[in-house]
Amino acid sequence: MQSGVKEEVNVKVNKGLYRRFFKRPLDFILSLMAIIALSPVLIIVGVLVRVKLGSPVLFKQKRPGLNEKIFTMYKFRTMTDEKDENGELLPDSVRLTKFGRMLRSTSLDELPELFNILRGDMSIVGPRPLLIQYLELYNEHQKRRHEVRPGLSGHAQVNGRNTISWEDKFNLDVEYVDSVSFIGDWKIIFLTIKKVFVKEGISSDTSVTMEPFRGSQRMED
Repeated sequence: MQSGVKEEVNVKVNKGLYRRFFKRPLDFILSLMAIIALSPVLIIVGVLVRVKLGSPVLFKQKRPGLNEKIFTMYKFRTMTDEKDENGELLPDSVRLTKFGRMLRSTSLDELPELFNILRGDMSIVGPRPLLIQYLELYNEHQKRRHEVRPGLSGHAQVNGRNTISWEDKFNLDVEYVDSVSFIGDWKIIFLTIKKVFVKEGISSDTSVTMEPFRGSQRMED
């Protein structure tokens, strides 16, 4: 019985060491290697975005990160700036071009986030950074997703992405927070690569991405 408790404690200590001392250096090394290796792709996609969608090439948006600290997230632009006669932007489904859909389905639009990882705003694996306005809608359980850096991919992304409910997504995020490990991160990385190739979970049933989060029906802690 004591040996079982001791093994459990050792596992928790090892996970804590990875999270505190090794995860960030690994993120820095891997993101730098990826930027160097994928630099031709970054340049080609950037040029195509400029030609097909115009300027700016990058989509920039403020997102909450670790401990809800706000940072600027970078992505390749996937939509046009088409507006109606009143100067209002047209719906996402109209502004999202065939080229933009291709960028999203292949996750090429996410590549500039490698620079966010290099800077320390994000991690390779973690809960996806969402909109600032969602912060006031989270219950105490859901807020725990900000106890780690947001990720390029995460536990929720390899278990449904935009096809599961917000509640399920947040539960998976918190589950990740409670079980961060080296092996777990690499499992998510390999599953992410697989899902990019099979193009799973890009859109929900009723939206080109995911319906806005409007708060949980039962705001329990």
